Amino acid sequence: MFLADCQARLAFDLMANTWNAVVVWSLRHGPRRPGRLREEIGGISVKVLTETLRRLEHNGLVARRTYAEAPPRVEYELTDLGRSLLGPIEAFGEWAFDHADEVVAAQDRSAAS
Repeated sequence: MFLADCQARLAFDLMANTWNAVVVWSLRHGPRRPGRLREEIGGISVKVLTETLRRLEHNGLVARRTYAEAPPRVEYELTDLGRSLLGPIEAFGEWAFDHADEVVAAQDRSAAS
């Protein structure tokens, strides 16, 4: 039973936003500047990336590091909590790879009826 305050719902809410998992996965190899993240991810606007990084930081999954340089430099990296999500994200990605054709076929059947 999934109640409004259930811990499982918290996890589902974190991963419900498409970009959350994508950004976490993109940070798996270490700190990244926002521009590099945008290049690696592709198809994400500056605004959406900024919102996603703020949301992940708010939830303790990403840490923001600011360097006192001119011009200012900012990097984001996964926290230990954020790294703990890499296994579940990888498993979900493997499931998607294994079953994407089946899902698309089901969508096609549904659209045809």
